[in-house]
Amino acid sequence: MKRVRVGDIELAVRDEGSGAPVLFLHGFPDSSHLWRHQVGALVQAGFRAIAPDLRGFGASDKPAETKAYGLQAIVKDVLALLDALGVPRAHVVCHDFGAAVGWLLASLHPQRVDRFVPLSVGSPQSFSAAGFAQREKSWYMLLFQFRDVAEDIITRENWKFLREFARHHPETEKWIADLSRPGALAAALNWYRANSGPERSFGALPALPKVKAPTLGVWSGWDAYLTEAQMVGSAAFVEGPWRYERFEGASHWLQLDQPDKLNRLLIDFLPRGG
Repeated sequence: MKRVRVGDIELAVRDEGSGAPVLFLHGFPDSSHLWRHQVGALVQAGFRAIAPDLRGFGASDKPAETKAYGLQAIVKDVLALLDALGVPRAHVVCHDFGAAVGWLLASLHPQRVDRFVPLSVGSPQSFSAAGFAQREKSWYMLLFQFRDVAEDIITRENWKFLREFARHHPETEKWIADLSRPGALAAALNWYRANSGPERSFGALPALPKVKAPTLGVWSGWDAYLTEAQMVGSAAFVEGPWRYERFEGASHWLQLDQPDKLNRLLIDFLPRGG
């Protein structure tokens, strides 16, 4: 991995291959390591894969201030990263909180996004309108608002809460190792503190332009945190061609649970010519 300066911080970035660039954006509690199966497959298929550790995660810088993790600041990171790497436009594949970043990027900066693939998380407007079922699944976002209390609950008894929260996913030990770095857990939780909670939510965002890029929304049937409705409803907020795929038998981390299926889907959907 290399380090790239974006504004006043540095991001650790995996940048491999050549051809049409594909930008991978992860969410909580991940890093660019999440995309390891996709990076290899897409590079072999003739793409350039760009997978940063977003601010606060992995080996990237971790500002202490909560406000440093607002989605608009992270979108600026992504734009600066593309500029630094000489990438005027890219396909964007994104997941979890990284998908929230991706939706803003595709909506507000359409000139930078060729094709758009949000995994698990639908558009901010659709997420906000998904009703009580989605609010019920998002209960943990309120817990994460409580500074120090949340950190204590998550880490006590050898990270018991995180293990149970993640349904003992095989990736859990990697997450614990990453979040055990100095300042890492607080930084990860600051994504929620800066963008959600009683005073702030996706519903408080200004009206966003519809996404112009051809969009492939993907949701998995065993997702414990997100309803299908918030992804399917995203079609109303896409002006370009919309396609939806549902993965059966995969958890929230579908790119880890069914990597070959996702890789085939991406290689089919993303043009190699940019």
